[in-house]
Amino acid sequence: MSSTTAASRPARRSRSTRPEDEYLGAGPSFGYGFQHVLTMYGGIIAPPLIVGAAGLSSGDQALLVACCLFVGGLATVLQSFGVKFFGSQLPLVQGTSFAGVATMTAIVHGGGGIQAVFGSVMASAVIGFLVAPFFARIIRFFPPVVTGVVITTIGLTLFPVSAQWAMGGAAVAAKGDEHTIFKNVCLAGATLLIIMLLSKVRSAIVSRLSILLGIVLGTVLAFLLGMADFSKVGDGAVFAFPQPFAFGPPTFEPAAIISMTIVVLVILTETTADIIAVGEIVGTDVDRRRIADGLRADMGASFISPIFNGFTQSAFAQNVGLVAITGVRSRFVVTAGGVIMLLLGLLPGLGRVVAAVPVPVLGGAGIVLFGTVAASGIRTLGKVKYAGTPNLIIVATSIGIGMLPIVAPTIYAGFPGWFETIFHSGISSAAVAAVVLNILSNEIRIGNPPEGSGSVFAEAPVRYVPVEALEHLQSHLQEGDTVKDGKLLDAEGNEVPVITAAGEVVPAPLTQEIPQVKKDQGEH
Repeated sequence: MSSTTAASRPARRSRSTRPEDEYLGAGPSFGYGFQHVLTMYGGIIAPPLIVGAAGLSSGDQALLVACCLFVGGLATVLQSFGVKFFGSQLPLVQGTSFAGVATMTAIVHGGGGIQAVFGSVMASAVIGFLVAPFFARIIRFFPPVVTGVVITTIGLTLFPVSAQWAMGGAAVAAKGDEHTIFKNVCLAGATLLIIMLLSKVRSAIVSRLSILLGIVLGTVLAFLLGMADFSKVGDGAVFAFPQPFAFGPPTFEPAAIISMTIVVLVILTETTADIIAVGEIVGTDVDRRRIADGLRADMGASFISPIFNGFTQSAFAQNVGLVAITGVRSRFVVTAGGVIMLLLGLLPGLGRVVAAVPVPVLGGAGIVLFGTVAASGIRTLGKVKYAGTPNLIIVATSIGIGMLPIVAPTIYAGFPGWFETIFHSGISSAAVAAVVLNILSNEIRIGNPPEGSGSVFAEAPVRYVPVEALEHLQSHLQEGDTVKDGKLLDAEGNEVPVITAAGEVVPAPLTQEIPQVKKDQGEH
């Protein structure tokens, strides 16, 4: 009987090998989940506030915020927990996408009103749902050279958001009040310092919750300094269920639908990149089916969203950084965060408490979070082979294209609307560039220079050792170097030439006295 039990144990373990399926328990899951909510809270409430400011009262704007929290919670649970054909079952937080803010604001200003926005979101979500399987088939075009570019760009494009938060938000940054900005940046820096100190604590729980605890302690510090206002927390209803179609039935305008369809294509690109990125960080397999299920969850939630007065849904890149920095890979943690968002949508009072967290505190936390995303991308790019390939120019060009709209937001202002919508996002523009360049350079090899042709973009710099440096050879050694027959060989067995000042190669110059020590050093 014991032998049967022993034989069955490995089988049970083998069926649950995905790291994202680890369940930490209710308490830790909700604790880490709340950390996810705080991380993305500023991002999820910003779009409804911006769109609402185009023509809605402050009360209607507050309603939009509550509805977006509610819908974001539903979308997050669907994406992370998942049901058949819906949800990638990865730790991905969903929320209102920034990609459609400009388009939705234009629709409101164009006379269609908020009802036309809701109608365009629903119609474009149906179109996105139908093309989702196509996006799932492009996974073979996302090798490490592409995913590394996309992950790095996600982190880099988020830094302006962190900087704006650290300054106190867009309104404060626009005013340019140096004294106020100085205080806010100092508060952001103090929050960052608290997070860094907490991350060094030996307790695993404290270290993993360093972002959440840093935000809490940063908020306490802000309150003591008179920089946090909780006076409006008690205002308004305690419980309120989002009323379906509170702003009236949606209207369907062709021009608005076409514009939002372009936005949806951008969202599909970004979500595909986020799914692949979080899969890379978690260390799990991401295949076509998981991508398709994730995109269907995205579009399904986007279709339901306008019913509860919400907008297009997409994965939040900043929470990908939280997964990387905490090492908490459980999708049930994100599911718990989705439940918390649902409650915040139903309990406006709790939402007002979270909304009272000073923006500079979020800015301090954002520096760590967004930097971690970029660092994860750099780590992925470290796996890419550059010597003898065009990968260096693919990485350089794609990241450069992705940074253009970040450093110069109006660079595409004179281009057609559809082009500006796609390439205004640094993430989508870098993703498009990396995919296209990878196809042209690595998939279609016609016209490529011969391998080893010495192209400045294909090869790493030629390595050599100056003859004058032989007496200090140890400082020129790299991992894997060996000495054989008087020659210095690298880890791949290629000879590293010794060059004179005149550029001549010295044949087998290493004497037996010197290489014996250096050889051991190189092999070590």
